[in-house]
Amino acid sequence: MRCVPLLFASLCVAIACTAPSYSAQLLYQTVRVDPTNGTVLGPGMDGPSEPAASTGTGYGTVLYDDVLHTLTLDVDFSGLATDVGTGTTASHIHAPTALPFQGTVGVATTTPTFAGFPNGVTSGSFQSVLDLTLASSWNPAYITNNGGSPATAEVAFASALATGRSYWNIHTQKFAGGEIRGFLQLVPEPASCALVTLGTLCLAGLTRRRS
Repeated sequence: MRCVPLLFASLCVAIACTAPSYSAQLLYQTVRVDPTNGTVLGPGMDGPSEPAASTGTGYGTVLYDDVLHTLTLDVDFSGLATDVGTGTTASHIHAPTALPFQGTVGVATTTPTFAGFPNGVTSGSFQSVLDLTLASSWNPAYITNNGGSPATAEVAFASALATGRSYWNIHTQKFAGGEIRGFLQLVPEPASCALVTLGTLCLAGLTRRRS
């Protein structure tokens, strides 16, 4: 009978790990990274993640709905360079990098920038919803390189999101290649977190009991 608690604990962790694949909505947040090795440093966007010699910062979220085929974007940023140019010039999501949380790759979403993204500023915010069934939500080259339609582009993009191989950045006149960047990482669902916690506690209790 001792195997029953162990089985329960393992099942909790297993369900938590697979739960996001059944969800219609998946929330991703931008995270800062060490660009030399892909180590995730915490939530946010910054210059070193680009890498760029900028003290600017930001934080963004991306809500992917695989039933409605939408991408809800929300970002706040501040402290971008003021000594050269007039500030922001573009913002978009790039995918897929060769390795998770490191590397540089072409733009996947709308080019040359998200419609309505504030240009010519050094701080601000932006919210928008992309309809992924529309060709205008994508970089034409990304569609061409990923099956030739918005539907196949979405499949490829969802894979890049899920594997840590996409990033959101903001470009400025001083840093034309990008001033701040954040890779997109899945935010665990509350239910998943609870299952992981429960499973971990059960495993810890079993370990103490056996010792």
